[in-house]
Amino acid sequence: MKIPGPDHPITVTPLKDHIVVKFDGTVIADTHGALELRESTYPPVLYIPRADAKMVHYARTDHHTHCPYKGDASYFDLSTTEKRVPNAVWSYEAPFPAMAQIKDYVAYYPQNVTIERTP
Repeated sequence: MKIPGPDHPITVTPLKDHIVVKFDGTVIADTHGALELRESTYPPVLYIPRADAKMVHYARTDHHTHCPYKGDASYFDLSTTEKRVPNAVWSYEAPFPAMAQIKDYVAYYPQNVTIERTP
C-alpha cells in the first residue's frame, strides 16, 4: 500500500453538479452525490454512488485489478437489451484507508458511456 503524496497526489472532491450517466442511450446512473478523483497526471474520474446507479444494467465479472494507492478494483459489465460491454465499470469495494471516500462508488471508462454534467 502506498500513500498519496507530493510524488503521486490524489484528491477526491464532492461535486454539487447533477450527473447523469447513459449507456447506449439508457440512463444507468443519476446523482447529485458524485465525487471527482484527480490522480497525479491522469484525467479526472467521476465516481458515482452505487445507490444512485441502476444496478440492473451492471453484472459483476471475475476481472480484478490492483492499484497500490487505492486497493483492489472489482469490475462490472454494462448491458442493455441491445448492447453489452465487458468490464466497463470498476469499483473499489474495500479501498485502502487513504481512499475510503470512494467505497460504495462506481466509475466508468469514458469511451463506453455518455456523462451529462449540469451545475
